Amino acid sequence: MARRGHRPSQQQGNRPRLWGRHAVIAALANPERTVRKIWGTREALASLNLPPVLPVVFADAADLGRLVPSDAPHQGMVAEVDPLEDVWLGDLLEQGSHDDPERPRPIVVLDQVTDPHNVGAILRSAAAFDALGIVTQDRHAPPESGALARAASGALETVPWVRVVNLARALEEMAEAGCWRIGLTGHAPQTLPQALTDIGPSRRIAIVLGAEGEGMRQNTETHCDELAKLPISSKVESLNVSNAAAIALYAVTAR
Repeated sequence: MARRGHRPSQQQGNRPRLWGRHAVIAALANPERTVRKIWGTREALASLNLPPVLPVVFADAADLGRLVPSDAPHQGMVAEVDPLEDVWLGDLLEQGSHDDPERPRPIVVLDQVTDPHNVGAILRSAAAFDALGIVTQDRHAPPESGALARAASGALETVPWVRVVNLARALEEMAEAGCWRIGLTGHAPQTLPQALTDIGPSRRIAIVLGAEGEGMRQNTETHCDELAKLPISSKVESLNVSNAAAIALYAVTAR
């Protein structure tokens, strides 16, 4: 899917550095990603089929460690890249119209989830369960970064990520496209399996999750068709948002 448009929150000229084998190899394999430079040990880069025009700097592990945050597991390779261009919500929904009508892929909507490790892990789960994409509010979501790409384990390059200005309006647009919006919250009167019981398999599900602690904002909840909770034990108050997303994606996919 073509990624296009301007991302307001991404400063021009601010190029992320990705590190780790999965993140770097996935970036190199993504035709929509421009890789500007790569650093690596000779051993780590020996197995890569690098474009002849790509600037390559051989370095030892200690030098690579200075290019990334402290203790970042670079695995012998670091890449400087251009940020991906925006995906528009309308384009994502249009892409979804080509799904198998009996098994439409789910969408994950994140309301002010700002931790890059959580968003990266959610991208990885979205890839694992073949989600159509994720949607976040532009101002309250992390930018592309090495930490996020590392947590995504390559999924940053394969799962469409839509950034929107107004999340409530985006949820309205999803409803207009036929999505059934289920917000996950601990105070819901029903569990997610119960909520899914009466929804036919041909209906696309948008799973909506809020930040840990605060949860979904009230305005986001009012733009969901129904609310549901995960059937977890009373021994724990809640799950990490990335764990909750993975379980919800499984439930939707397995219904």
